[in-house]
Amino acid sequence: MAKQKDIMDIETLFLNLGEAWNKGDGTLYGDCFTEDADYVTFMGQHLKGRKQISDVHQWLFDGPLKGSKMELGSTMELQPRFVTSDVAIVHGEGEVKLADPNHDSDERESINTNVVVKNRGEWKITAFHNCRIQEPSNNN
Repeated sequence: MAKQKDIMDIETLFLNLGEAWNKGDGTLYGDCFTEDADYVTFMGQHLKGRKQISDVHQWLFDGPLKGSKMELGSTMELQPRFVTSDVAIVHGEGEVKLADPNHDSDERESINTNVVVKNRGEWKITAFHNCRIQEPSNNN
């Protein structure tokens, strides 16, 4: 029974992440991460710690990604893989839609690999790595 609650709590964590993005709130976005989280962007930037994650995202929300919206994949697709009772690996999918559709690319779908941890009953992201979705090539 606890596992089902954990799955629901992890789904809520990712819904909160998307909600924070859509509000343009870097602090709220950062609150989804542990204090010492690692965050690798699809551009290869390595953000270290909740403060840097919050600050960089607030800069993005106030600047180049102002008014953008995150469209998350179905939470049914998250399917956490529990390494221990308080550590899980979660793959999430989503897409950021820019405010100006004229500058929006059709190729912004991303997949991210997350390590989430439960501390004092609360799930947070401690490692996040984001990249664009591509089909595997068949180069035999």
